[in-house]
Amino acid sequence: MTATLESTSPANGDVLGVVPEADEAAVARAVEAAKAAYEEWRLVPAPKRGEILYRFAQVLEREKAALTDLMTREMGKVKAEAGGDVQEAIDMSYYMAGEGRRLWGQTTPSELQNKFNMSVRVPVGVVGAITPWNFPIAIPSWKLAPALVCGNTVVLKPAEDTPLLAQRFVELLGEAGLPDGVVQIVHGYGETAGAALVRHPDVPIITFTGSRETGILVTKEAADNLKHVHLELGGKNAIIVLEDTDLELAVEGIVWSGFGTSGQRCTAASRVIAHAAVYDELQSRLVARAEKMRLGPGWEDDTDIGPVINRTAIEKIHSYTKIGRDEGAKLLTGGEVATDGDLAKGFYYRPTVFADVDARMRIAQEEIFGPTVSLIKVADFDEALRISNGIKYGLSSAIFTQDVNKAFRAMRDLQAGITYINAGTTGAEVHLPFGGTKDTGNGHREAGQAALDVFTEWKSIYVDYSGRLQRAQIDNT
Repeated sequence: MTATLESTSPANGDVLGVVPEADEAAVARAVEAAKAAYEEWRLVPAPKRGEILYRFAQVLEREKAALTDLMTREMGKVKAEAGGDVQEAIDMSYYMAGEGRRLWGQTTPSELQNKFNMSVRVPVGVVGAITPWNFPIAIPSWKLAPALVCGNTVVLKPAEDTPLLAQRFVELLGEAGLPDGVVQIVHGYGETAGAALVRHPDVPIITFTGSRETGILVTKEAADNLKHVHLELGGKNAIIVLEDTDLELAVEGIVWSGFGTSGQRCTAASRVIAHAAVYDELQSRLVARAEKMRLGPGWEDDTDIGPVINRTAIEKIHSYTKIGRDEGAKLLTGGEVATDGDLAKGFYYRPTVFADVDARMRIAQEEIFGPTVSLIKVADFDEALRISNGIKYGLSSAIFTQDVNKAFRAMRDLQAGITYINAGTTGAEVHLPFGGTKDTGNGHREAGQAALDVFTEWKSIYVDYSGRLQRAQIDNT
């Protein structure tokens, strides 16, 4: 009997559907099918590949409401955020569709007469894409859209918590005209299906979004076959609030970045570094806002914060509340599992704010991935920069200030792949690179032109029309 995975709603435990669970043999079959499809897909002209992505974007627009509703139920996001998740996939698909008519290389003058030089991008083969549950439509699009327009085929292993959304994503690609076999989907756990995909010798590229610890394991497993590995890992992002800040704007940015998606974003702002002159007032306003936020199912219009993804997640988040208290931080609000009424059926955690946090505390250093914000007081801008940079991650950063000189210093000196001025740490536009420094990844980027570098290799081409053998540097001395 075929093993299955059950999809349940984190909001109330309802069973939403089942999908087949892939074992190592099923993963191997998916890779074999994608490898066979690659031989024809790579020869489809890139503009035609782009046209399929354009149609896919249109299909996603048509299905946006249905996908949004499914996401509120399967992943738990509130309506506005779920709709934004789908919109990112629409935007990415339109953007990468345009790359089908670009995919630029370079031409350069030769150092020899009667010789032409150019470089072109070529696809690599089968891409193994392992995606998380927190952006179950957007992140697959970040990986699949550039991979496909470049001429690769894909085996997608989505998170076991959101299989129905991933299944629908692949079905809609087929509806848009993607040939059979070009994208395969395998459902399962990281230790089984994911590991089998990473190890398979016919998968030359692995693109993975998830935890730092799993990213290290992926790198080690891929090393024996010298695979291309693209990693998007954790974050411990900070918002700096200086003394000249519009405090109401800063609070809005903190609430959105710290509590949006219940804090389950790699770009979430789990640290707020505030100047002593505004620290007390900021603290008071933030607590007041947090305590007014309504917890509930994502599909209800008046919900501010939905559930976290599963029991393991809520237990981890709550464990960090104990850690923070034990370390001496002051719990201002939240810090508890919500169990009143219908909330007891799901995995809800009250928005949590700690004050008097030392930058060296674990709650200020480790990724919690929940609705927990730590307030850190500083005396000046230089101290704020040092604390913001004093972590092992380097994904997103933000500063609220009206001082243009300090804003430009922050743009230069914050050690992160993303910096926001007078906005929170979350949000991205598809035409700019997305990714981080230090332990957040391995130097690659998603989105924008940078994504093409993950899914292509460069080929340099020399055309000699001199009619004789020219030996480059040897004949050029």
